[in-house]
Amino acid sequence: MERKDGRACNAPRAHRFIPNFVSTAAGSCLIETGGTRVICTASVEEGVPPFLRGKGCGWLTAEYAMLPASTGRRKQRDGLKKDGRGVEISRLIGRALRQAVDRERLGERTITIDCDVLEADGGTRTAAITGGFVALVGAIDRLIREGKLRESPIIHQIAAISAGVVEGTPCLDLCYTEDSSADTDMNFVMNEQGEFIELQGTGEGCAFSRDKLNTLLDLGESGCRALMQAQREALGDAAALIAPKQKLILASNNAHKIQELSAMLGGRYDVLSMRDAGFTDEIIEDGETFEENARIKAEAVMRATGYLTLADDSGLSVDALGGAPGVHSARYAGDQHSDADNNALLMKNMENVPDEARTARFVSCIAIASPFKPTQIVRGECPGRITRAPRGSGTFGYDPYFEYENGLTFAEMEGEAKNAVSHRARAMQEALKLL
Repeated sequence: MERKDGRACNAPRAHRFIPNFVSTAAGSCLIETGGTRVICTASVEEGVPPFLRGKGCGWLTAEYAMLPASTGRRKQRDGLKKDGRGVEISRLIGRALRQAVDRERLGERTITIDCDVLEADGGTRTAAITGGFVALVGAIDRLIREGKLRESPIIHQIAAISAGVVEGTPCLDLCYTEDSSADTDMNFVMNEQGEFIELQGTGEGCAFSRDKLNTLLDLGESGCRALMQAQREALGDAAALIAPKQKLILASNNAHKIQELSAMLGGRYDVLSMRDAGFTDEIIEDGETFEENARIKAEAVMRATGYLTLADDSGLSVDALGGAPGVHSARYAGDQHSDADNNALLMKNMENVPDEARTARFVSCIAIASPFKPTQIVRGECPGRITRAPRGSGTFGYDPYFEYENGLTFAEMEGEAKNAVSHRARAMQEALKLL
């Protein structure tokens, strides 16, 4: 089939993005897709709707309207009674763009995306979503520049496009004349991972086959990827705000602990130590439990840096010693003493304890402190027993004297094997469910 504008069936219309088109908006974009032109603006308000107050997350909503002259024949403005089509499209845009944002990291504020159609030549809803995403990035950029956010909460890039079956032929990005006569009309909303956020498809003229559907899906994906590339080019430096790794501060300067925790996080975050994050203050760990000390450390670093912070407080709890060394594990023999001194004191205190009573456990409590919600704490324990002599080449803490249920001390176990069963690994398994 020959298309009205001479395009190939798999070619999108010419598109153009003009970011910051409206100087008074927090973020804005004029998107032109063929003969369709839509102004998208993003407005930011502190606070959220009543149903979200106090829940530690933000909100994103959208409104869509066609200006009176957008179709050539004057369209009545919305009055008290909203245009049903406009309401449906507004909800679609809101649903789609909420997928772009981690609303917890947005904080208790509302972003409204307003999409006003200047000229309509098909695909206005998909253009509104695609241009609305660019406006959203602009609003986040401003919030960061104003110091209201430390980092971008955008977790996905979003774009949308139409496709349909016209005169029996699957075609991408329908203009109005194609759309109005199409046998099948579909809209695709996708993220950068190739996942579908929304599919709208109707066999208006006739039913369509699975083969036709598969072809339309391929067209929709290729069109969305082309639009995403154009979005990034239009955004320039601001494109770096799209799905960056979130910073996670580990409230420790202990290289061994940081290495263990970083490995367990598996590259999900941009991990920094306290020192790397610029935190050099002394933290007074005066809690009576592992939970209390983990909270103290995590919240102190989070307040100072403004970033998500993870703190681990861990130690050895020996049953025969009433839970000692416990929270004093690192300084059991005194503040200025070494691991060797701590182990020597442990052996002295355990000298007369029979083998059957030498049970112990390593304990790890992890606190996750966020600027946007209450601190969460999890606990992990690894059972074992205290040996009478050190075994293994590892010399970290009490590892040479702690025998796991497999008969090996932690110092005898390879790092990967230890990390799979350790108290810290067990606590981290629970922490990852919260992160």
